[in-house]
Amino acid sequence: MFHFAELFSLKPRLTLSKPFQFKEFTIHQDKTAMKVGTDGVLLGAWCVIDNYPDTILDIGSGTGVISLMLAQRSDAMTIDAVELDESAYEQTVQNFEDSDWGDRLYGYNASFQEFASEIAEEEETYDLIISNPPFYTDAFETENPARNKARFASALSFDELLVGVSRIISENGVFATIIPFKEEVAFIDLAAKNNLFLHRVCRVRGNAAAEVKRSLLEFSLHPKERIETALTIEMSRHQYTQEYIDLTKHFYLKM
Repeated sequence: MFHFAELFSLKPRLTLSKPFQFKEFTIHQDKTAMKVGTDGVLLGAWCVIDNYPDTILDIGSGTGVISLMLAQRSDAMTIDAVELDESAYEQTVQNFEDSDWGDRLYGYNASFQEFASEIAEEEETYDLIISNPPFYTDAFETENPARNKARFASALSFDELLVGVSRIISENGVFATIIPFKEEVAFIDLAAKNNLFLHRVCRVRGNAAAEVKRSLLEFSLHPKERIETALTIEMSRHQYTQEYIDLTKHFYLKM
């Protein structure tokens, strides 16, 4: 539902619904409204796993790409992925089952609000929660209901996202997300109201001459010294910076 191909000209666009081949897994995406995009790959590669998470939650799995990246990167025994759209959920489960880590990956067809309430009632928590959430708050929509659900914040507002995360994150857990840079300040303030404190941020631009487009953010329940970095994707068209190559080289085939 919430993973979108918001590439802002950073990576070659996929055509139609062809599978996307990563180094260690394949993403089928013919059933999903939104396809694999740079945003999700950035988030899956950038988020911290230094706390050795045992339980991970991917909110709005879409194709399941972020969950699969985290399965590749970590030894977490439980990686749950919640997805509202039934077709996208089926796609997630298919991609999980086709991977080498199917015994650690679990899909749930539900809204995050419902899922978080049930998890909170059971007093369960996650060591790492990750989400590539809705970006668009504008009133316009496309003619594709599934795409609208995936792209528009009416499906899951930032407030609903942060309230739910605050209820089910473990005491020393981490919440990681990627949002438009223009939403950064408001999102950080809203997170703080839900006792989620920013401790790591990376601002992303397509090339050195471009404006910052995305903010990668990590939060925890405890205030910490804030670490701020920046990432530039390309030096020129299809000529990637070394820092971007280092970040994604374990995933993209040609990196």
